[in-house]
This record gives sequence, structure tokens and C-alpha cells, in this order.
Amino acid sequence: MLTISLRGRCAIAVAAATMFLAGCAPMQTDLVRVGRAELQLPPGDWEKLAQGENELFNVLPDDVSHDLPMRSQAVALRGPQQEVLAVIVVQTNATNDPRDTTLWTHTCPVQKGVQVDDFAGGSPVRIDCLRFKRRADDEQFLTKNRPVLAKWVEQHNAMPLAPYSHVSYRYATAEGGYMLVEALVDQRLLRPKTVGTDQFLSAGKPAQEWLGQFVQAAKNSVAMLDGRFVWPPFPVPLPQ
Repeated sequence: MLTISLRGRCAIAVAAATMFLAGCAPMQTDLVRVGRAELQLPPGDWEKLAQGENELFNVLPDDVSHDLPMRSQAVALRGPQQEVLAVIVVQTNATNDPRDTTLWTHTCPVQKGVQVDDFAGGSPVRIDCLRFKRRADDEQFLTKNRPVLAKWVEQHNAMPLAPYSHVSYRYATAEGGYMLVEALVDQRLLRPKTVGTDQFLSAGKPAQEWLGQFVQAAKNSVAMLDGRFVWPPFPVPLPQ
């Protein structure tokens, strides 16, 4: 019968732990830092666009000394001709410092023509709101609904080719954790080419599955000490 000494068992345990940690180590070393979070992007030609350093998020109770300092970062995904395929803007807490119970005043209203999922059920102490507009390039949707974002992408020459979708997700906790993620995405990354009626009717499923992965990744980021936000790969391969 094989016996292992206490020292040997400890050595094995350390080795196993080392292997486990190595297996969980991030494959991407150049993570994009934004406040308390780290943005781990999928493979592709990503470019940092702009960063906000001194933003302050006004929250309730109305106590200026407890307002939340925020940071923001924008990145763009470039295609083979250097065209913009996607723009991502992330805003989150500057630090992990906790605060007293936060009453959030932002809501998650229903909007015609927009997929809106209020996973928080209208709670006043947390936000869990996903909004998805499949054709955000139609009817001046971005200018009417997100004028600041529309102006910003125009100023940075970062507007994706039409047709593109708009994704917005806000997640906030009663303790003051906050994340807002907005993305403009070339539809070629979300909706596969279709042939025939059956494929056309099921063409939206990959985007819906990706939205679920995206929401979970944002929630995980708020819960993690290092704020790691592992952005899920788009459901359709990058155009060549």
C-alpha cells in the first residue's frame, strides 16, 4: 500500500493549487483597466478610444460627500479594412470602497421597438436592466435616445457600419456597486446570414444567447474583487 507523508501531502496540495491557479490565469495580459474593473476582450483588433477620469454619479440619499466617483473607458473593434465593427463604453465605480444603502433613481421603462428586460422588477435599491435595439441605425434612434453617445461616436469617428445594434445594460447593487455598459455592434457580428425561411426565423437566437452571456459577465464583474469583465465573443465570426 502506498503511503504519503504529511510533508508529501502538503507538497501535492501546493502543486495542485498551483496548477489550479495556472489554469484560471487570464490568457490576456493586456487587460483594459476602467475604474475598479478589468475588461478582458475577445480576440480581435481592439483600440482604446477615450477614458473618463473625474466623473461623479449622483445618488440617493442626497449626500454629496457620498456621491460615487466613476470611471469610464471606450474601446473599438476594427475590421480587416480598419472599419469600426463595434464600440463598447464601460462606466463603473472608481474603487471598491463600500457605502451605505443606495437608493437608485434610474428606472427601466418599457419602450416601443426596444427589447427591455427589467430583471430587478422595479426595485428601488438595485438596477438590473437590459435594453436591446436590433436596428439602432433606423429613425435616428441613437440621436433621440442616447444623444450624448451619438455625439461622442461621431466626434471620434467610431460609428459602426449600418446596420448596427445598440445594447445597454445597467447593473447596480444596494451597496453602491454600479456598472453601465453600452455597445454599438455591426449586425454581421450578431446575426448570421440566412438561407430559407427556417434559418431566417431562427436568425435572432445567437444574439439572444449572447445577450444572456453578456449580462452574466457584467454581473460577475461587479461581484469580483478585481472587477474582471470577460466580454463574451460575438456569436458570428469576424468578417474577413
